[in-house]
Amino acid sequence: MSAEAVRGPGLAGLAGGVLTALAAYRLLKAIMNTAADDGLIRRNPCRIKGAGQEKSPERPVLTIAQVYALADLIDQRYRALVLLGTFGSLRWGELAALRRKDIDLKAFTIRVERQLTETVGGGSVFGPPKSDAGMRVVSFPGVIAADLDQHLDLYAQDGEDGLVFTSPTGTPMRHSNFRRRVWLKAVEKAGLDGVHFHDLRHAGNAFTADAGANLRELMARMGHSSTRAAMVYLHSTDERQRTLADAVDKATRAELRKARKKPRTAKKPGSGTSQSGTEVARNRKRAS
Repeated sequence: MSAEAVRGPGLAGLAGGVLTALAAYRLLKAIMNTAADDGLIRRNPCRIKGAGQEKSPERPVLTIAQVYALADLIDQRYRALVLLGTFGSLRWGELAALRRKDIDLKAFTIRVERQLTETVGGGSVFGPPKSDAGMRVVSFPGVIAADLDQHLDLYAQDGEDGLVFTSPTGTPMRHSNFRRRVWLKAVEKAGLDGVHFHDLRHAGNAFTADAGANLRELMARMGHSSTRAAMVYLHSTDERQRTLADAVDKATRAELRKARKKPRTAKKPGSGTSQSGTEVARNRKRAS
């Protein structure tokens, strides 16, 4: 192993940010572990405790009010994009690839069968989702159905295979153009600077988890085959704990009221019903 290979790309290659530096450190540590195992070095010099442990900053979770404020302020061509990105928990590429026939306004469902991937040079290509789990049917709340219906009338391409979301010129959307020309202006107006489009999906997943979805349901909705991403949303907050405790309280009180309303009948000697201690004593006295 050469010195150049051990040094890696150098400090200039770590300028991408703290997370990139942490990933590079983990890679270097793995290389050094291999070198130590092969006897090329005495021991791994990467010995800083916790230096390779990456903890990405937690993304903000928008409230429903913030989502609608953003939908109201963005160019109305993209109002439905914001709402469906949130309440359908869809990725950008999945939204950009949706066709008219993928939306069922009666059943309130979206069929995800493909995604749009941008290529270098300004092109784009339609292909299958990232994994088999990405092929799914997602239910959305009926509250956004009217917005989707209006969008299909005003902005979607014609025909069953027509794209639901396009640029103003009718071409497939590009995330970089949308972000620069539309998104940044809208989040600034809404007072949500720093919010990314992907945070809409993040918010929608959180709403679904708070509504009581279990791990498997979240995985199916998100299009993930691994539990790792879905587990992020199954955190327990004080508010959620209070809600759960109140639900148990309500159920307990209902059962107690039901039990108190039942008439208590004494059992006769030899019957299969229970008797009080006083009745048992009286019966014994009579028998003697």
